[in-house]
Amino acid sequence: MVNQEQNFSSKFLFLAASFVLVAFIKNANCASFDEAGNQGEMEDGEAWTMVQKSGNQFVVNGQPFYVNGFNTYWLMVFAADQSTRGKVTEVFQQASAVGLSVCRTWAFNDGQWRALQKTPAVYDEDVFKALDFVVSEAKKFKIRLILSLVNNWEAYGGKSQYVKWGKAAGLNLTSDDDFFSHPTLKSYYKAHVKAVLNRVNTFTNMTYKDDPTIFGWELMNEPRCESDPSGDKLHAWIEEMAVYVKSIDPKHLVQIGLEGFYGPSTPNRAQVNPNSYAQQVGTDFIRNHQVLGVDFASAHIYPDSWISQSISDAHIEFTKSWMQSHIDDAENYLNMPVIFSEFGVSAKDPGYNSTFRDTLIRTVYQTILNSTKKGGAGGGSLLWQVFPEGTDYMDDGYAIVLSKSPSTSNIVSLHSKRLNTFNSFCSWKCHWGCKKKHVLDNFQFHEEL
Repeated sequence: MVNQEQNFSSKFLFLAASFVLVAFIKNANCASFDEAGNQGEMEDGEAWTMVQKSGNQFVVNGQPFYVNGFNTYWLMVFAADQSTRGKVTEVFQQASAVGLSVCRTWAFNDGQWRALQKTPAVYDEDVFKALDFVVSEAKKFKIRLILSLVNNWEAYGGKSQYVKWGKAAGLNLTSDDDFFSHPTLKSYYKAHVKAVLNRVNTFTNMTYKDDPTIFGWELMNEPRCESDPSGDKLHAWIEEMAVYVKSIDPKHLVQIGLEGFYGPSTPNRAQVNPNSYAQQVGTDFIRNHQVLGVDFASAHIYPDSWISQSISDAHIEFTKSWMQSHIDDAENYLNMPVIFSEFGVSAKDPGYNSTFRDTLIRTVYQTILNSTKKGGAGGGSLLWQVFPEGTDYMDDGYAIVLSKSPSTSNIVSLHSKRLNTFNSFCSWKCHWGCKKKHVLDNFQFHEEL
């Protein structure tokens, strides 16, 4: 009889503890997934607010915000045509269904087909309204946007288009890299920044610089200045433009848009680069990110472009060491989060198969989780790239159509849930103190898909 009572008592205490644990998770003061997997409004009714930075972590309403996101660069161009506008809604819908909470996309199209900026500071209002639609639609699905402001490459105009405009205006320019140093070209870029940040959204009537749907601004997609391997020219541009963006919009976070290559300021890091050429492109991961006005770091992951096109296990090993190096540096030198804002593998690579793609994605996600569990600087990652069905003609080999890729979709969804669990644990408003860490240490993340 005594044994039965003890047994009953033990079971009762176990059940009670279980209910308390569930209650804590359900009432955690953080964004939670609804049935569709969306990261919704705070359960206590707090408003959709800006993402901020606290040390080496992102926070929203004072709570941790770890990023599982994606890239779809062409959203504005598709939104500019009524026949393709629905694809914008589709991609947000499908992304939110697997818990993706941040999208990186272009807020530029310079002098090209369906240009936003037709000539310096002259805009196509219909295309600007298309960008308005993208921002408003993202909010409907609780997806935040990282908006990039110009391209290093010729696609969608880029720095070469600015140089063409300068030459047409009679400037004596000799290189596309004059974009970074010529006063007139810098004034063109600043005018574009000012136009975008001060834009009043025609759908929401909210100014971009006041809209929490925007996660942050990216100065440039993959800036390089190969004409100056010392890095001084690009560094000076970053210093000027980061402060300029902040002068207009001090509320939003700013990132540079770097690929993550180590430069002359850290010769001891040269061996981390994928090849010797990476140190000659005028970028410098640690030096550049120490600039006033830059809030978080970025790095891209393309072993199939940087090491060898043929698929191999070396790509996975490189990815692990590349990520860990940048996470360590973000913690030890920069005191800021780092987002791996592009990563993927091309289906056009020799030896490619979907199993390898899943392995690469798992590797990136696991490295982020390892950092997250320790409260580290691994702020998140953004797949390159998520497309809805019927957009195959835009595919550069890296497109992921979630509805056609169930195994990949499951990996993405599970990672979203894991990150959300971390956010929940870390935001409990109680007096457990360091006991939270022990809960995380005991939390199992070995589910098989």
